[in-house]
Amino acid sequence: MSELNPKIAESDDEIENCFDVMAELRTHLKRDQFLETVREMEKQGFKLAFLKDGENIVAVAGYRIATNLFLGKHLYIDDLVTSQNIRSQGYGKILYNWLRDVAKTTGCSYIHLDSAVHRGDTHRFYFREGLAISSFHFREKLD
Repeated sequence: MSELNPKIAESDDEIENCFDVMAELRTHLKRDQFLETVREMEKQGFKLAFLKDGENIVAVAGYRIATNLFLGKHLYIDDLVTSQNIRSQGYGKILYNWLRDVAKTTGCSYIHLDSAVHRGDTHRFYFREGLAISSFHFREKLD
């Protein structure tokens, strides 16, 4: 693995090229709606980052920086995924460390995320990276 540097997807092509990896985590996504959805989310502060090894996108992260009364200024990770066939090779760690650096350089006090309860391998990764379970997340589906 050579020197790998995550980058923010800015062009339409960069965003669209993130779809395949993102869809491994967010299986409900539709390719023909992905670009439009990301562009709408960008209006709300969302950024899509990716990591390439050679010509291939190997990991993708969606995040936003916000401020609230609970955490102050923070970086929230919406999505963080490494392509299934190359997990446990350090790509997720590179992308997570980059996100941590973004949080620090923008003055965030916290970095946080939600992770589905059935993702045991993912949780082990987050524990290794120093994250701790701090709360439950509740939701209600509205029709």
